[in-house]
Amino acid sequence: MERRREWAHYLESNTLILMSSLTEPLHRHHKHCDELFADAEAAVAARDWERAGPLVADFQKELEAHFRTEEEVLFPAFEASTGMVGGPTQMMRFEHAQMRDLMDQMQVALCGCHGENFAGVAETLLILMQQHNMKEENILYPMCDRSLSAQAGSLGVELSGRLDAACLPVN
Repeated sequence: MERRREWAHYLESNTLILMSSLTEPLHRHHKHCDELFADAEAAVAARDWERAGPLVADFQKELEAHFRTEEEVLFPAFEASTGMVGGPTQMMRFEHAQMRDLMDQMQVALCGCHGENFAGVAETLLILMQQHNMKEENILYPMCDRSLSAQAGSLGVELSGRLDAACLPVN
């Protein structure tokens, strides 16, 4: 809950910074998801199953919101702007599918209180996320920032809004 408030505060206080780079909200959300993942892993490692369940669910919800924001907003805009539909965005979608599968495997291990299975799958997911984020942050996001500069204002607001909605509790 505290990280959600921190994320909301960041979005409120840094709107101009976020709009200076179209993909800045996605960079920040990567870090937010990384923190949630670390918290979930720590709870499982401590065999605190009662705490682990909601932490894993929060992580999965945030990561899915991140994937959907990219797949439904950023990638289509990039593909329309550049004409590249079989390139980097196709690879990112493929990796998203791999990570979704790993999250499903983690959930199965969690439901069975199988800490070692969870840890093994979590390690694979961590490596994949690190490699994936490096590709996005160092290759795809700069390409998006350049090719979508004319749409940066409206797309940036949409990206921020979707990620903001994912991070705030729903009443």
